[in-house]
Amino acid sequence: MVTNAEHDLAEWRREEQDYPRESRWLALPSLAGEGARLHYVDEGPRDGEVVLCLHGNPSWSFYYRGLIAALTPRYRVIAFDHLGCGFSSRPRNFGYRLADHLRIVDEFTRELALSSLHLLVHDWGGPIGLGWAVRHPERIRSLVISNSAVFMEDQVARRIRLLTLPLLGEFLIRRCNVFARAALTMASAKGLSIQQQKGLLLPYQTYEQRLGIARFVQDIPLSPDHPTAPLLKEIAACLPRLRCPILLAWGMRDFCFHPGFLARWTKIFPRAEVQPFAEAGHYLLEDEPQRAPAAIANFLARVAGKG
Repeated sequence: MVTNAEHDLAEWRREEQDYPRESRWLALPSLAGEGARLHYVDEGPRDGEVVLCLHGNPSWSFYYRGLIAALTPRYRVIAFDHLGCGFSSRPRNFGYRLADHLRIVDEFTRELALSSLHLLVHDWGGPIGLGWAVRHPERIRSLVISNSAVFMEDQVARRIRLLTLPLLGEFLIRRCNVFARAALTMASAKGLSIQQQKGLLLPYQTYEQRLGIARFVQDIPLSPDHPTAPLLKEIAACLPRLRCPILLAWGMRDFCFHPGFLARWTKIFPRAEVQPFAEAGHYLLEDEPQRAPAAIANFLARVAGKG
């Protein structure tokens, strides 16, 4: 049975030429009672080394379309939409906390039998991906971190803090679509085309479709007593377990994850390669659609095949 979301995605694909032409859905055994499925794209040679891309908020796998095109001649590139986001399900009996998303990455990698991979994370994909990585360091071949953090408690932009307020934040995000629409201007330093804007907003047209956006914002731990704060602290403490090659690819004009975050990453991973993009904002891959994928491809070419 074709859902409304699948129909919308198919109609949009008739105009969009950059996003992979085939979508896949994975039924989640842990949420079988709700029929929950993850939407994902899986491109490139089946026997190629795997690159798993985890998006942030309020984007979806569309954000990685240019990188997928750049890497698939050599790598098997996989990008899924987090539950509540993109064209994945929005199950009611799901917690939408960081711990819950970590379990989904575990389930996804298990169901697809991904024993080792290169991991690329952006924004909220960072805490999710790194939280999974520190529990399975032997499975991480390399790591690319882009405009993300696992130490956000005291450095969250004031404009985002407003949206974490009870009732008001939910109203602004889900009824008015403030967060997703604001990102179209605030997250890009160079400006987004109409086609880019349409793609980023596509899965977030209704109140129901914006559930994941709101829950991600509400899960930002602004104080030590927030339910996710202890887990985020634990992940940060475990980062030294990651001994793989690391690339820090950074949009230097990010209003939220400013260069101070990059400096902190270089202290955590002093041997990491650093690739700053002076004229790019939070949406690095949108602002630098050629240079950023090329830098990531060059990094992977140097480290792929190494243990």
